[in-house]
Amino acid sequence: MSAAHPHPTHPHPDYEVVIGLEVHTHLRTASKLFSPAPVAYGEPPNHSVSPVCLALPGVLPVLNRRAVELAIRAGLAVHGEIRHHSVFARKNYFYPDLPKGYQISQYEEPVIAGGWLDVVVGEGKQAGTIRMHLTRIHMEEDAGKSIHDAAIAGDATHVDLNRAGVPLLEIVSEPDMRSPAQAVAYLRTLRSVLRYIDVSDADMERGHFRCDVNISLRPHGSSELGTRTEIKNLNSFRSVEAATEAEILRQAELLDDGEPVVQATMAFDPDTGRTRVLRLKENADDYRYFPDPDLVPLVISEDDIEAVRAALPELAEARCERYQRDFGLSEYDARGLTGSRELAEFYEAAVAAAGGADRAKPIANWVLRDVQRALNDRELEIQNAPITAKALADLVVAVEAGGTTPQSARPLVAELVEKGGDPLVWIRERGLEALSDDGALGEAVDAVIAENADDVARVRAGEQKVLNFLMGQVMKRTGGKANPKAVREMLAERIGSA
Repeated sequence: MSAAHPHPTHPHPDYEVVIGLEVHTHLRTASKLFSPAPVAYGEPPNHSVSPVCLALPGVLPVLNRRAVELAIRAGLAVHGEIRHHSVFARKNYFYPDLPKGYQISQYEEPVIAGGWLDVVVGEGKQAGTIRMHLTRIHMEEDAGKSIHDAAIAGDATHVDLNRAGVPLLEIVSEPDMRSPAQAVAYLRTLRSVLRYIDVSDADMERGHFRCDVNISLRPHGSSELGTRTEIKNLNSFRSVEAATEAEILRQAELLDDGEPVVQATMAFDPDTGRTRVLRLKENADDYRYFPDPDLVPLVISEDDIEAVRAALPELAEARCERYQRDFGLSEYDARGLTGSRELAEFYEAAVAAAGGADRAKPIANWVLRDVQRALNDRELEIQNAPITAKALADLVVAVEAGGTTPQSARPLVAELVEKGGDPLVWIRERGLEALSDDGALGEAVDAVIAENADDVARVRAGEQKVLNFLMGQVMKRTGGKANPKAVREMLAERIGSA
């Protein structure tokens, strides 16, 4: 499916909203970008550091090869151009948590140029796919962390340099988004891609995936961009959406009053739900970029690129197409299963354990409905849950073969997610086998027919939907242990011959 700009297209009636995003994501490396210090989280302050991180005199940066490979991997996944020649630059500014007085980044010659992502926005009939374009991806080192918490620092500011030098990718989009919903959909898609290819954990709660939002307004129909503002360091989807909506409102109020929008860096206050000017926006000239004299240009050969390409896992969009083609799944179900690489691998392992593609659709239903619900209720990811693909496959096969009923099986999924186990043993030990004895089932069917004469008459008159009610009565009488298919067949036969 496709649409130019799926609903909501116009979050403001008088102005078109133009949004571009800058995402900073930590790379999944063992050591820092230019330092042998480990990338570690949760360490005491200033323990994951080296002389390079501390900017001691005489030290020199050495580029982390693994970080370059991950940058190439990200570029390939978003269809970008891997630049054979790129340059590291010094971005100069002064702040206590930036010990060198500059940040090593890339400016005029980034490692990745261009690229795009196909982003699904909305749900159901309102859903559509937008191709959102990237401007560039460049590598840089993270800064340290300033601690202003009075409980820790009192009236002072403490500095923790554990994060200083951690490798980052900055992923800059084109201003292709026209609503907060589209911006959030883009972020979700980008984070999923980065996780899928093992480039980043993209953990927003730990600051591994942070977003700056650039927003401007213009009259509907205008092609000229308005003055933009930037909201910095948003680290949750909810805050991105709320902050963007608040800034749209602020800019619209200014324009309605005939006031100009001033280019500025904004802060968002979640308590008031409003944005405010933090400082007037700096321009690139203010940072006095120049090539870092301690680092030679980064040269990437075609062989380097092909080696990374060969190691890429199957990407989500290709997997989604394969599930539709080979397993007969809907696009909606295929996207749900491929949103996480771990979930997709769990699903495929369950399909294989259940005997192959013939079980693909029922396995998909159980994963998307029951397994996902149990995971969400326990705030777990599939890779952290005790449930195994074989256990789910055994349970689904038992249901499909009539060995137990869906009603009996569903509560077992939650137990498998929580503590693991063998569902076939549970079915046997708990007496959850489907009722297959014709005598016992026949007694239940006959009793329901006798107790519901009016409904039986309606079925005979052609109201086949009423048969579902009678089936429910039989299932209730048998404690949910009757095989639904057998119940329907027996009801139809006995009502037809009574």
